[in-house]
Amino acid sequence: MSDKYDPKTIEARWQSVWDEARAWHVDNPSDLDVADPSKSYVVEMLPYPSGSLHLGHLLVYTIGDVVMRFRRRNGLRVLHPMGWDAFGLPAENAAIRAGGHPREITERNIVNIRRSMKRMGWWFDWDREISTHDPRYYRWQQWQFLRFLEQGLVYRKGAPVKWCPNDQTVVANEQVLGDGTCERCGALVESRVMEQWFFRITDYAQALLDDLDTVDWPESIKTRQRNWIGRSEGGQIVFRIEEWDEDVTVFTTRPDTLFGATFFVLAPEHDLVARIGSEEVQEYVRRAAAKKTKERAAAEEKTGVLTGLHAVNPVNGERIPVYVADYVLTDYGSGAIMAVPAHDQRDYDFAQAFGLPVRQVIRPAEGEAELPYISHSDSDVLVDSGEFDELPAPEGGRRIVERLEHEGRGRFAINYRLRDWGFSRQRYWGCPIPVVYCDTDGIVPVPDEQLPVVLPEVEDYKPKGQPPLAQAEDWVRTTCPRCGGEARRETETMDTFVDSAWYFLRYCDPENESAPFDRAPVDYWNPVDLYIGGVDHATMHMIYARF
Repeated sequence: MSDKYDPKTIEARWQSVWDEARAWHVDNPSDLDVADPSKSYVVEMLPYPSGSLHLGHLLVYTIGDVVMRFRRRNGLRVLHPMGWDAFGLPAENAAIRAGGHPREITERNIVNIRRSMKRMGWWFDWDREISTHDPRYYRWQQWQFLRFLEQGLVYRKGAPVKWCPNDQTVVANEQVLGDGTCERCGALVESRVMEQWFFRITDYAQALLDDLDTVDWPESIKTRQRNWIGRSEGGQIVFRIEEWDEDVTVFTTRPDTLFGATFFVLAPEHDLVARIGSEEVQEYVRRAAAKKTKERAAAEEKTGVLTGLHAVNPVNGERIPVYVADYVLTDYGSGAIMAVPAHDQRDYDFAQAFGLPVRQVIRPAEGEAELPYISHSDSDVLVDSGEFDELPAPEGGRRIVERLEHEGRGRFAINYRLRDWGFSRQRYWGCPIPVVYCDTDGIVPVPDEQLPVVLPEVEDYKPKGQPPLAQAEDWVRTTCPRCGGEARRETETMDTFVDSAWYFLRYCDPENESAPFDRAPVDYWNPVDLYIGGVDHATMHMIYARF
C-alpha cells in the first residue's frame, strides 16, 4: 500500500470494484416473508434535481449510507434506493434561470448529481432508480388518480388561492415572501377564488390521527402532525345573515359563550366576502392577500372593515355587526367566527380597537375575573345567559347546543384543522391530470388503456394568462371517451407533493408494467425502517404519504 491517501486513485479503484460487483444492489427475495427480521429499508427523501448537491444533501445521504453499511455488515438485507423529485416548481425555476426546457435542464442535472453521488462513494441501489418526470412513473400516478376519482376521493371546486398575476399561476403559502410578493418573480400576490382539484383527505382525518399511535417516529414529529390535523370538539352553530336571509355556520369549542357574542367576523377568503360590493371591503381583502398566514395570526394590532351586514345570534335573536378581519383564518372552522371579546384575547383586542361591546357570560364560581377571562374550569358558571344562568359552564354549553339542535340551528361537532389537499397547478412541468371536459358528459376520466397522458411539447412553458399546456392546441383537442364527441384535455398539472407521496412504494417494484407495484414486495420491505430528511416535511409531505 501507498503511505499517502490519494482519493482520485483509491476511491475510483474501489468504486469500480463495487460497480462491477453491483455491491449496492439487493434483490427482492424469492420468498417474500413479510415477517423477515433480517430486512431493513433505509430511504432518504428523494432530492429535487434543480441544481447540484449541497451540504444539506451531504449530511442526509451520508447518514443513510453509514446506517446502510452498518446494517449490512451486521447481516441484514438492506434496501437503499435513490430517485428524483423531478417535476414541480424547483425544477421549473431552475430551467427558467438556465434558459432551457425543464426536461433538458432536469435530465442534465440528474446526470451531474448522480455522478457526484457516485464520486462520494454512497451505495444506492441504482437498479431501482426512478424519476417522477418519467412517463413510466407518472403513468401509475395517473392510474391512482383515476382510482381516487372513482371512489369520490378526488373532486373539483372553487376555493381561495394565492395567485401570482405576473406568472399567472397559483402559488403555495410557502412561496409567498414576507412582504407578500412572489418568490419567483417579485410580483404582489393576490387572493382569489379559483376552480381547483382536491383530494378528500379530510375523510381520513381521524384515521390519520389515530394511526400516529402505531408509528415508530420521534414524538416531536408526531406532535407536529397531531397539531396540523388539529382535532377539536364543540358545536356547529347557525347564524343568519339578516340582509341576505342566508345562513352561515360557525364552529366553536366554547358554545357556553354564545350569549357573549357581540360581533361576527368573516375571513377575507370566505365565500360570502366576494359578494360584498363595498370597494372598502374589497380593498381590505386585497391588502390581506399580501400578508402571510403566520403574520396575520401573530399581528398584535387588529385590522378589519365593517360590511354593513348583520348576523342574528340563534340563542337570543340579537343582531350583531359583521366585519371582515384578517385575524380570522380559513384553516380553522368555516372561516367565520362568532366573536366573544370577554372570553377570547384576539376578539378582545379587536373589540378594543373598534369600540365594540364586551359582555361577560362566564365567571369563576367564587369571585370576579379580569377580562378577557379565558379560563375554562369546570367550576366556572354562566351569567347573563338567559335560562342557562348559574349552570356550570361545561353543562351550560351542552344544554345550549342541545336546545339549538332541537331548533335546527346547531349540533354537536368535531372539527379538524386539516383541509382537503388542493393539488392542481397552472404550470407546465408536472404530471398531467387524466381527465377531459366534454360539453355533453362533463368531466370524463381518461380510460386506463390510454395512459400515460404524456406532456406535449410547447413553445413557452411559462404561464401567461392561461396554463402553458393550453398552447398545445392539437393535444388539448381530443375525443370524449364516453360519447365520442369533441372534448378538451385538462390543462393543469399535479403538484409535486403528489409525485413524492408514493415513491417509496414504487422503489419496491420499480419495473412493474402492469401496476404501480405488486403487493408482495411492498409488504415485504415496508414499513420503511429509517426515513431521513428535513423536519419541514413532517406535516404536508409525510401526512400526504400516509394518506
